[in-house]
Amino acid sequence: MLHHLVFWVPDLARADESWQWLLGQLGYERDGTFDDRLIFRHPDGVAIALEQSADMVPGMLYSRMRPGLNHMAFRVASPELLGTILQGATAHGWSPLPSDRHPIAPGNEVVYLEDRDGFEIELVAPTHA
Repeated sequence: MLHHLVFWVPDLARADESWQWLLGQLGYERDGTFDDRLIFRHPDGVAIALEQSADMVPGMLYSRMRPGLNHMAFRVASPELLGTILQGATAHGWSPLPSDRHPIAPGNEVVYLEDRDGFEIELVAPTHA
Protein backbone atom coordinates (compact mmCIF):
# COMPACT_ATOMS: atom_id res chain seq x y z
CA MET A 1 0.00 0.00 0.00
CA LEU A 2 1.13 3.52 -0.74
CA HIS A 3 2.50 5.42 2.28
CA HIS A 4 2.99 8.97 0.93
CA LEU A 5 3.66 11.11 -2.11
CA VAL A 6 5.66 14.32 -2.27
CA PHE A 7 5.06 16.98 -4.92
CA TRP A 8 7.53 19.77 -5.61
CA VAL A 9 5.51 22.85 -6.47
CA PRO A 10 6.65 26.27 -7.76
CA ASP A 11 4.59 28.28 -5.24
CA LEU A 12 3.53 26.72 -1.94
CA ALA A 13 0.93 29.37 -1.07
CA ARG A 14 -0.75 29.03 -4.48
CA ALA A 15 -0.71 25.24 -4.20
CA ASP A 16 -2.23 25.46 -0.71
CA GLU A 17 -5.30 27.27 -2.08
CA SER A 18 -6.10 24.51 -4.56
CA TRP A 19 -4.86 21.37 -2.89
CA GLN A 20 -6.20 21.98 0.62
CA TRP A 21 -9.71 22.35 -0.80
CA LEU A 22 -9.50 19.34 -3.14
CA LEU A 23 -7.85 16.99 -0.66
CA GLY A 24 -10.32 18.09 2.02
CA GLN A 25 -13.16 17.06 -0.30
CA LEU A 26 -11.47 13.64 -0.58
CA GLY A 27 -11.18 13.11 3.19
CA TYR A 28 -7.62 14.32 3.79
CA GLU A 29 -6.86 16.54 6.77
CA ARG A 30 -4.11 19.13 6.96
CA ASP A 31 -1.30 18.31 9.37
CA GLY A 32 -0.27 21.75 10.65
CA THR A 33 2.90 20.65 12.42
CA PHE A 34 5.15 21.70 9.53
CA ASP A 35 5.99 25.28 8.49
CA ASP A 36 7.98 24.58 5.33
CA ARG A 37 5.63 22.11 3.64
CA LEU A 38 2.00 21.13 3.43
CA ILE A 39 1.10 17.67 4.67
CA PHE A 40 -2.34 16.16 4.16
CA ARG A 41 -3.21 12.86 5.83
CA HIS A 42 -6.02 10.48 4.97
CA PRO A 43 -7.62 8.19 7.58
CA ASP A 44 -6.42 5.18 5.55
CA GLY A 45 -2.81 6.18 6.32
CA VAL A 46 -1.74 7.71 2.99
CA ALA A 47 -0.18 11.17 3.16
CA ILE A 48 0.41 13.75 0.44
CA ALA A 49 3.08 16.40 0.93
CA LEU A 50 3.61 19.57 -1.07
CA GLU A 51 6.97 21.31 -0.87
CA GLN A 52 8.17 24.42 -2.66
CA SER A 53 10.93 23.54 -5.09
CA ALA A 54 14.28 25.14 -4.44
CA ASP A 55 15.32 24.40 -8.03
CA MET A 56 13.05 26.75 -9.96
CA VAL A 57 14.36 28.34 -13.12
CA PRO A 58 12.63 31.57 -14.24
CA GLY A 59 9.89 30.71 -16.71
CA MET A 60 10.10 26.97 -16.02
CA LEU A 61 6.75 25.29 -15.50
CA TYR A 62 5.78 21.77 -14.49
CA SER A 63 4.89 19.57 -17.45
CA ARG A 64 3.20 16.23 -17.00
CA MET A 65 4.36 15.36 -20.53
CA ARG A 66 8.02 15.17 -19.45
CA PRO A 67 9.37 11.96 -17.91
CA GLY A 68 7.99 11.57 -14.41
CA LEU A 69 4.50 11.70 -12.96
CA ASN A 70 1.73 12.35 -15.48
CA HIS A 71 -1.21 12.50 -13.06
CA MET A 72 -2.68 11.00 -9.90
CA ALA A 73 -6.05 9.28 -9.76
CA PHE A 74 -8.19 9.39 -6.62
CA ARG A 75 -11.24 7.31 -5.81
CA VAL A 76 -14.31 9.37 -5.04
CA ALA A 77 -17.07 7.81 -2.94
CA SER A 78 -20.00 8.68 -5.21
CA PRO A 79 -21.03 10.41 -8.41
CA GLU A 80 -22.76 13.01 -6.24
CA LEU A 81 -19.50 13.92 -4.49
CA LEU A 82 -17.78 13.97 -7.88
CA GLY A 83 -20.39 16.50 -9.07
CA THR A 84 -19.90 18.63 -5.96
CA ILE A 85 -16.14 18.69 -6.50
CA LEU A 86 -16.55 19.57 -10.17
CA GLN A 87 -18.93 22.43 -9.29
CA GLY A 88 -16.45 23.96 -6.83
CA ALA A 89 -13.23 23.26 -8.72
CA THR A 90 -12.83 26.48 -10.68
CA ALA A 91 -13.39 28.62 -7.57
CA HIS A 92 -10.40 26.83 -6.01
CA GLY A 93 -7.93 27.06 -8.87
CA TRP A 94 -8.75 23.87 -10.77
CA SER A 95 -9.74 23.71 -14.45
CA PRO A 96 -11.66 20.77 -15.94
CA LEU A 97 -9.93 18.82 -18.73
CA PRO A 98 -11.57 16.71 -21.44
CA SER A 99 -12.91 13.50 -19.88
CA ASP A 100 -11.62 11.14 -22.57
CA ARG A 101 -7.91 11.76 -21.92
CA HIS A 102 -6.92 8.51 -20.12
CA PRO A 103 -9.69 5.88 -20.23
CA ILE A 104 -8.08 3.51 -17.68
CA ALA A 105 -11.15 3.34 -15.42
CA PRO A 106 -13.92 1.88 -17.61
CA GLY A 107 -17.35 1.60 -16.01
CA ASN A 108 -16.75 4.59 -13.72
CA GLU A 109 -17.50 8.28 -13.90
CA VAL A 110 -14.24 10.13 -14.43
CA VAL A 111 -13.33 13.81 -14.16
CA TYR A 112 -9.93 15.33 -14.88
CA LEU A 113 -8.78 18.56 -13.26
CA GLU A 114 -5.65 20.64 -13.70
CA ASP A 115 -4.35 23.17 -11.19
CA ARG A 116 -2.76 26.53 -12.04
CA ASP A 117 0.69 24.95 -12.12
CA GLY A 118 -0.24 22.14 -14.53
CA PHE A 119 -0.70 19.24 -12.10
CA GLU A 120 -3.42 16.90 -13.32
CA ILE A 121 -5.74 14.97 -11.03
CA GLU A 122 -8.15 12.25 -12.12
CA LEU A 123 -11.21 11.65 -9.97
CA VAL A 124 -12.92 8.26 -10.34
CA ALA A 125 -16.39 7.56 -8.95
CA PRO A 126 -18.34 4.31 -9.27
CA THR A 127 -21.38 4.54 -11.51
CA HIS A 128 -24.74 3.61 -10.03
CA ALA A 129 -26.05 0.26 -11.22
